[in-house]
Amino acid sequence: MKYLVLILIVVVVLWLARASRRVPPPSAPRGGSQAPKKEAMLECAQCGLHLPRGEALPGRGGVFCSDAHRADYEKAHPPK
Repeated sequence: MKYLVLILIVVVVLWLARASRRVPPPSAPRGGSQAPKKEAMLECAQCGLHLPRGEALPGRGGVFCSDAHRADYEKAHPPK
C-alpha cells in the first residue's frame, strides 16, 4: 500500500511540473487597440529613402523624408 501512495505522489509531482512548463497562448492586446494599419511606402524625391505615407513631407516635386531634403530639392529645382 505504501508503494501505491509513493507512486501516486510521484505521478502528481510530475504532472504538476509538466503543467507549469506550458506556455499560455498569447492573449489579445489590452485596451481594445487593433493591429496597426498598413501604410503605403513613398520614396523621398531627394535621396530615394522609402518611408511610410504618414511620415512623408509633401513638397514641390514630390514627397521628402526631412525638411532639409525638401529645401535642398526645391533650391536645386526652382519653379519655372
